[in-house]
Amino acid sequence: GDTVILFAENSPEWVVTALGIIRAGMVAVPLDVQLGDKTLVHILRDSDARAVITTQKRVERIEKLASSEKKPKLILFDADSDDERSWERFLDNKTTELPTAGSSDEAIIFYTSGTTGPPKGVPLSHANISSQLDTAAEVKIIAGDDRVLLPLPLHHVYPFVIGMLVPLALGLPLVLPFSLSGQQLLRALREGEVTAIVGVPRLYSALYSSIESKVESSGWIARRTLNVFLVASGFMQKWLRLRIGRWLFRSLHRRFGEKLRLLASGGAALEPELASKLEALGWQVAIGYGLTETSPLLTLSLPGEARRDSVGKPFPGVEIRIDPGALEKEEHVNGHDVGEILARGANVFSGYRNLAEETKKAFTDDEWFRTGDMGYFDSDDELHVLGRISTLIKTESGEKIQTEDVEDAYAEESAIREIGVLEKKGKLVALIVPGGTAHGDEGKDAVRKAVEAASKQLPSHQRISDYAITPDALPRTRLGKIQRHRLEERYDHAKEGGEKAPKAEPMSIDEMSGEDRALLEDSVAQSVWELLAKRYRDKRLTPDTSPQVDLGIDSLEWLNLTLEIAESSGVELTDEAISRIETVRDLLREVTEGGEGQAVDPLENPEKVLDEKQKRWLKPLGHISAAIARLLYAVNQALMRLLFRVRAEGLENLPENRQWVLTSNHISYLDPFALAAVLGWKHLRNTYWAGWTGVAFTNAVLRFLSRLGKILPVEPTRAARSSLAFGAIVLKKKKNLVWFPEGERSPNGKLQDFKPGIGMLLEKLPVCVIPVFIHGTHEALPPGKFLPQLRSIRLVFGKPLDALELKREGHGEKPHQQIVSA
Repeated sequence: GDTVILFAENSPEWVVTALGIIRAGMVAVPLDVQLGDKTLVHILRDSDARAVITTQKRVERIEKLASSEKKPKLILFDADSDDERSWERFLDNKTTELPTAGSSDEAIIFYTSGTTGPPKGVPLSHANISSQLDTAAEVKIIAGDDRVLLPLPLHHVYPFVIGMLVPLALGLPLVLPFSLSGQQLLRALREGEVTAIVGVPRLYSALYSSIESKVESSGWIARRTLNVFLVASGFMQKWLRLRIGRWLFRSLHRRFGEKLRLLASGGAALEPELASKLEALGWQVAIGYGLTETSPLLTLSLPGEARRDSVGKPFPGVEIRIDPGALEKEEHVNGHDVGEILARGANVFSGYRNLAEETKKAFTDDEWFRTGDMGYFDSDDELHVLGRISTLIKTESGEKIQTEDVEDAYAEESAIREIGVLEKKGKLVALIVPGGTAHGDEGKDAVRKAVEAASKQLPSHQRISDYAITPDALPRTRLGKIQRHRLEERYDHAKEGGEKAPKAEPMSIDEMSGEDRALLEDSVAQSVWELLAKRYRDKRLTPDTSPQVDLGIDSLEWLNLTLEIAESSGVELTDEAISRIETVRDLLREVTEGGEGQAVDPLENPEKVLDEKQKRWLKPLGHISAAIARLLYAVNQALMRLLFRVRAEGLENLPENRQWVLTSNHISYLDPFALAAVLGWKHLRNTYWAGWTGVAFTNAVLRFLSRLGKILPVEPTRAARSSLAFGAIVLKKKKNLVWFPEGERSPNGKLQDFKPGIGMLLEKLPVCVIPVFIHGTHEALPPGKFLPQLRSIRLVFGKPLDALELKREGHGEKPHQQIVSA
């Protein structure tokens, strides 16, 4: 009967330990590793745990929060064998007779996620759990040769009972992914030969969104094909009972694992439209409804047997009835009575831990459990759940509004990332987290327009009358449900704070959404978050923070940051991955999906930084291509001299038999054409150019011309690694290099500060530097203009400079800063 807390991430050891605790007659208490201090203190006291089984990184926190009078014994999964807290020290080789647990004895205590207040302890007995296992075996939703993927944290009743205990009781293997990243889930599906997933709606929504995004990026033909195939598959399945989705989308099934057949959804409502789409794609979808207090399943909608807008029929052995009297007035849907859903059966718990009054409120006088959900039975005896009674809002007009319906309507707008609806003085108001990339006044204006657009689509009584904007995610449980008891305080704070900026410090994990807390369960993501929190301790750091806009991370910072991430976590971010990062959340997702690797210095080992596609830009031109290039250079030279009377001073400063780097100011798109016109073929054939990807590589024609001109793709804002690698390879091959150290065109024609890249190149490869100053191109074709003016252009070539001398003359903490400043 002693309680033992499990406070660690999913692992095979976790599963074995939970089973061992229950078999030994003790009571397992699985906890979310991301619990806040206040909640954890409450549970430590309420559970009266004799022991806490955890990992070394959580020991200090447990010791700090546990009561000094009755500290639980600590047992560690990852301690050395000579550590007295190691699990190995608790092994006993002697034969021990284990107690026989009674059916009414407690087996496990789950603490509810706390959407309406502090978490309540929900003890489930051996009889409660056994009833679910027996019925699951009877309905045969999984059986035989199934292999079950379990991507959910095991401190919730749904994954613990349905995802873990049911397959194990049936003798089926469990597949645990290394992390919840897309790449690791795909790996687990394929390598584990998974046939069934026990997941939640957010997982399946993300799955379908990833499919949709991939199709969108493939063009309108792929998009149209997807829609046509979905309609055809859905029609055949509904009217002819033929499942053709696996055949129509066979390439998709190869990607996700050809043996995957079943998607089991629970924990929250699965949108009927999403369920239909997943079935049209060729998977079977099963939907369960229940609560922690009911162990958990009350109803089950089996594949192909129920309407997708219902949660199916009662689980065998479960009784359900509707109590219209629980509502203030009579309500009907299609002639069916609406009321609170009541349940009873062997799966229903007997009461909350240490909460006699709450237990009394939870049951009717005749011992039916009050689920707190509204619903009705249709004419086919299928249950329809309409939402929580506690989330109903009664407006001043007397209308009752289901907040989740209103939230779904407004969340359709892309400018609204999250929205939580609440009641203030009889009116609907909302707390909104902006979506998209807009910031400041632009972001507020986008939210205002989104609210106006969504409001037009809703009846007047469902429209919000006011809202507040917050940059921080809404408080949610780990399954993604809004913690509504915290909304009002957050709303008032946002309203009162108005334009005040949030405190300049990293967001605490307690403040994050369930999705973001789940992301930080991955050890790599957690280490990167800690790295960022340490680096930017004086800035507001949240998952929605923009690395570029809010943290000021430029190309050099990206380089340093990626090297630090690789060094600390073993994950190396490619330039392609960096280009996808708009928020810190994106960065965390990229590192969870990144491959294992070691930090690669682009100056020491540039070949390892570039992929084969990038290396093609460095290959010598063939005879035909070289001839075309020479012809184009001649045409360019003639046009520049004819139209702009281009001339050069100091060309004699260019060494004939010595490698050089030419550094020029950059004031116009005409600059490289002017330089090429005066250099001459004998220099040009051994010269490479750094060219901005945003101009020189935007289409096939420009990419072909860039190849002929030996222009290398440089991204000045993010892809510092590949940019430096290109430069390093060119210089190591004893070729010349033209580099615009400002990184972009000057908007006013004046010289801008140099980016650090050229300094880093010359620090490592100190070749001769030729400074060039270009006059006239800004007047001929300034930024923002398309048609050039016929103005004369003059280029002044300075005397050769020694990189080592520049380092001695310059100032700065690091050598590359000294070179650039000189």
